[in-house]
This record gives sequence, C-alpha cells and structure tokens, in this order.
Amino acid sequence: MLRNMKNSFLRVLALLAFIFVPFTFFAQSYETPFWDSSLPAQVRAEDLCRRLMLEEKVGLLEHESKPVSRLGIPEFNWWSEALHGVGRNGQATVFPIPMALAATWDDALVHQCFDMVSTEARAKNNIARHEGHSKIYEGVSFWTPNINIFRDPRWGRGQETYGEDPYLTSRMGLAVVRGLQGPRYEKYKKLLACAKHFAVHSGPEWSRHSMNIDSLPLRDLWETYLPAFKTLVQNGHVAQVMCAYQRLDGEPCCGNTRLLQQILRDEWKFDGVVVSDCWAVDDFWRPGRHGFSDSKTAAISHALRSGTDVECGVSFRSLVEAVKEGKVKEEDIDRSLVRLLRARFEVGDFDPEWEVEWKRIGPEVIQCRAHHLMALEAARRSIVLLQNRGGILPLKGNERILVLGQNAADAEMQWGNYNGTPSHTVTVLEGLQQKFKNVQFVGNFPLVLEDSVSMEPFLQRADSVARLASDVIVFVGGISPRLEGEEMKVTYPGFKGGDRTDIELPTVQREVLRRLHAAGKKIIFVNCSGSAIALEPETQSCDAILQAWYGGQDAGTALAEILLGQANPSAKLPVTFYRSTAQLPDYEDYKMAGRTYRYMREQPLWPFGFGLSYSSFRISNLRFKDDVLSVKVENTSGRDGAEVVQVYVRRLDDPNGPIRTLRAFRRIDVAARENVQINIPFGDKAFEWWNPATNTVCNYPGEYEIQVGNSSRSSDLQTIRVTRH
Repeated sequence: MLRNMKNSFLRVLALLAFIFVPFTFFAQSYETPFWDSSLPAQVRAEDLCRRLMLEEKVGLLEHESKPVSRLGIPEFNWWSEALHGVGRNGQATVFPIPMALAATWDDALVHQCFDMVSTEARAKNNIARHEGHSKIYEGVSFWTPNINIFRDPRWGRGQETYGEDPYLTSRMGLAVVRGLQGPRYEKYKKLLACAKHFAVHSGPEWSRHSMNIDSLPLRDLWETYLPAFKTLVQNGHVAQVMCAYQRLDGEPCCGNTRLLQQILRDEWKFDGVVVSDCWAVDDFWRPGRHGFSDSKTAAISHALRSGTDVECGVSFRSLVEAVKEGKVKEEDIDRSLVRLLRARFEVGDFDPEWEVEWKRIGPEVIQCRAHHLMALEAARRSIVLLQNRGGILPLKGNERILVLGQNAADAEMQWGNYNGTPSHTVTVLEGLQQKFKNVQFVGNFPLVLEDSVSMEPFLQRADSVARLASDVIVFVGGISPRLEGEEMKVTYPGFKGGDRTDIELPTVQREVLRRLHAAGKKIIFVNCSGSAIALEPETQSCDAILQAWYGGQDAGTALAEILLGQANPSAKLPVTFYRSTAQLPDYEDYKMAGRTYRYMREQPLWPFGFGLSYSSFRISNLRFKDDVLSVKVENTSGRDGAEVVQVYVRRLDDPNGPIRTLRAFRRIDVAARENVQINIPFGDKAFEWWNPATNTVCNYPGEYEIQVGNSSRSSDLQTIRVTRH
C-alpha cells in the first residue's frame, strides 16, 4: 500500500515537473533572451555577453570554459579529438588514418565515416552530460580535420593530413566537416568542426615553437597552402579554425593580423571561432621561443586583438590584468566572446533535449555493427597495391604462408595517432589466420634498431626462416605511430622529434628482406606507415608491395581479403613515393620548388595518384564541350573493379607554374568487360590560376592542357588542349 502511494506521488511530481519546467523555461526566456531558443544565435550571444562581468567573460575564453552559475551557464570544453574516430575518450570505432582515407579517393565514403564519428561523439557527450561533467575530450567541439599540405614525407604528423595536393585535401576536408557538423540547414549543428593548422604548417616538429617561415613566394602561399582552408571556410562553413605554432613573416600565426584578419575574416568572410593551438600563445613570450612579446599580458593582448578567440592553454586568464594595464580593451574581449557564445548556441549547448535531436543519441551507437562494417570497407579501399610482379597476387588460399615483422601482430600500430580504443582489433596476423589455411608466425623482427651492431642476430634469424618450407612470406614492416607523430621523444637513427631525417626503410628490415630474397623466397611486403617510405631496393627484393598505412580496427581483415582476392585493390596514392631521401629538398624550406608531383622534375618511385588493381582499365574518348569533360572507362579484364579517373590541368604559357595540378577526380565501379561513360563538370573554377600581374589566383584566360588518366605520371595521361577566354 505504501509502495503504491509512493509511486503515485512520484508520478504526480513528474507530471508537475513536466508542466512546470517548460513554464519556467519560457518565463526565463522572456526575462533573459539568451535562453530563448527561437531567437537567432547571434542575438542570444550578444544578450548573454552584456550580462557578464569581466572576470566571467575571461573565464569563457579558455578551452576549459568556466561555468557561470549565477546565470545557469554550464561549463564547456573546446578540446576534443576525432582525427579518424572519437579520440582519447574510451572505446570508439577506429577508422583508418586520414592519409589512408585520402587513398580511397572517395569523399562520399569519408563523409559517411565522419557522420558515424559525429554520432558516436554526440553519444559520448550525452553520457557525460547526464553524469554531470564536461571534461577534456568529452565535448562537442572537435579539432578536426588537419588540412595542412603534406609537402615533405619527413613530417611525422603528415599521417593526420589528406596528402600533398590542395584539391584532394579540399575535397576530403569538406567531407569531414560536413560529416561532423551535420546538414547545414538544420537548426543545430551536430558538432563544431575545426580546420587546422592555419597556416603554412607541415614540420619540422622539433622547431615549431621558434620557427619563422619567411620569403615564402606569394604563389606558394595562395596556390598550395591556403586553398583547402578557403574551401572549408567558404564552402564547408567550418565552425572553427585553429592557428598554427610557427611564425609567418616574423609574426606568430596565432597573432598574425594578415592571416587572421585580412585573409580569414576580411577576404574570406569567416565569422566563426579562431582557436589557438595548445599553448601556442605562450610561445610569443617564453624565453627561447619566438621572442615576439616581452610579457605574458602583451602576448595575450596581441593574440586577442589579432583574432584569436579561444586559447588552448591558461594564459588568457591574465586578460583581466591586461585590461587593467590598458593593453587590451573589454570590447576586444566582447568581440571574441560573442563569436564563441554564438557557436555554443548553434550546437545546442544551452537548449533542452526535446529541441536538440543530437542530444537524444544513445550509447548503443558506439561501435555498432554499421560502424564496424564501415571501418572495414574504408580499410579495404585504402590499401594501395604498388607492385605485383608476376601476378603473384591474389593468392589461392592454400599456400604455406610464413608471417614476419613486428607490425604483423601489433594492434596499436593500426590505430594511428590521436586515436580511440576499439573493443577489438583484427591484426594482420589474425586476418591472415582467419582467411588462409596454413599460416605460421615465425619472426617478430623489429622495425628499427639503435645501431648496426644489434642487427646480426636478426640476420641469422632471417637465414633460419629462409630454410623453412613455405610458398610465400608475408613481411609486415614499415614504421609505426610510436616512431612518427607529434613532438615525440624518438632517437633512433633516421628519426628526430616525431619526424624523420631520412625516408629509407630502416636498415634491419631492408637487410632481412634482402637475405630472404637471396635465399629464393617469394616475398609480399606490407608497408605500414603514415607517409611515403623510400622502397627502391625493395622493388627488387620483394615480389609484391602493398601500402597498408595505419588501417584502423579491422585492417587485418581488409588486407587478408585483398591478398586472397576477396577484395580488389582500388586505392591510389595521395602522396608521392620518392626513390630516396636524395630526391627531397631541404626539409625546413617551405618553397614548393622540387616538391610533390606538382613541382618535382625527377621521376619518383611511384607517382601521386598511382595504384594497381587486379582488374585492368582503359580510359578513352576524351571530349570537352560546354564546360563538361566526358570520358569512357572500360574494364578490359574479367574481374569487376573500381578505377579512379584523375583530371589534371596545366597552363601552357606558365613555365614557373605546376607541371600539372589536380582539378577533378571520379571513383567509378566498372563491371568486367563493361564500359561506363562519365561526365565531369569542369567550369571556370577548374581554370583558376596564378596571375603574376595581380598576385592573385583568379579565373585566368589562356591556353590550357587537360590531362586525364589513372595517375599523375605523364605516361598514364591523355591530353586535350582548351582555350579559355
């Protein structure tokens, strides 16, 4: 009886709450417009800003934005990671690294991946909110994507990018932003995405806190380093832009008026939030770094006035002091504060669950089956077949396979960096054991050694392996995220501070492969890395070479399917694979001369856009009419497959310009012995070019060459000439 009375009482309370809470909410909205969700986010932000005291305003400008209890303002953390899955926040689906996703040349797939990432991110944020906290990595602001141009393979963070080409990076970056932020015309953004690092940043890691990039040609700035940012701002409506650590022309990027005001806000009309890279503002004034400001208050005042709205760090706490010293005005603080408050309103941070559909996503979506299958499909499409001598692949399935190499059984290697943790990872070894009948793991050969003296035992072990009966050896090598990444303490030969000093395959692996080849073994080399490795000797010692990147939680299954022929390779390189370190210009020189497929005069080992298939394709019937490019793609083999049609442009009267530059691509499935006609819109945007008379990139009349093929190599391209008026 008492229990029934208690339950009835609770139901009455719940009913009263249902009636009273909306009434309270609307009454509060009437009194305080910033609570009124029917008002535009800008109006709400301005109203809230007017109600805050200086100390409260300053507390909101840190990445750990402080709550304002007297107004009911919750805490908010701007720092979360989602490089290729929700990062650093427990279990989550781990997709292939961005470089691997770029190798799919499939921005529709990338959009699907990041739509799933944002779904898991919202679920995790909802869990945190219901538990009453908002810690780092639990928020709805995600500092992704990294759209810096990967100009040099020695940069350890290149794995976080989408390759060396501005157009490919722009396409992939747009897909990421749209997947994270959700449909543009929804009332609330799903998440707040962030384009980073603005601008002209791609290593070295070891000097980024003091480095100054000067004398950079304007052409390189506008044709190479800025296009992806411009695209994500103007076409992607990205919510945030993160400024970089280094200086550009003597001024730190997070205090660079030219970048943050003239270009980003005035020219591109960006009205979102600029966030600093973490503790980048400290580099303005700390001894031994930029030496740009003489004090902390001078540094933070300059950063704020120049356009940095949110600081990742704690120095902005001194803004109250800076106002008192007259170094910055409260109206400067208000300008930034309104921007970040508007972003919070746009993502539904202040509004109830019944209004914000994203707040109703439950934990069941985290690592659900659909997300697992997408991670597997992305891995399949990301693996690049670089060499297949004698048609050794695909295998039949009954071969005696010996598996070697540290990366074969290393689950964490597959996760890349800035990663989450999957509930289960299928390693390469596990994938092979699931798909093939006779698999033996015979050697955990290291990736790299401290010195050559340590090598002899492994060479002896290679000789022992060579005496074992086998039909094929699968050597899973390369490097790992433990060797390349952001500001790492790695001192092995060839590595420095997370970067590399040379790009050769580490000597111990090179010598083991040479020994096995000399013994007459058939070798399939699986290279795991976030960037290009110089593999010229391995083209002789190995029969097949595959670039597997860091392929995520199910990379082992994907690789095994490709080796067995259950999946047909279709990936293409998003970077140039150089023959050796000798082909690279000075790492610390940001000029593009001699770099990437666009400016490199020598022949690389494998060109940008290259990738083999078990099918064969013919591209023909090039026609250009009424700003539409049409081509026929024919599958001349007996196997269904996918080809990537790549369209490059070259300006004929521009000897100082790119040799060619990507302006369109289309991934297309073609059945065996069938052909498909495709039409690619190719209007004025595709013929925007550097105009030396105006120092701008603009629609530029003249004679052009359209080059179409399946890689950037001249012999793989067909051309037609076009005159633009």
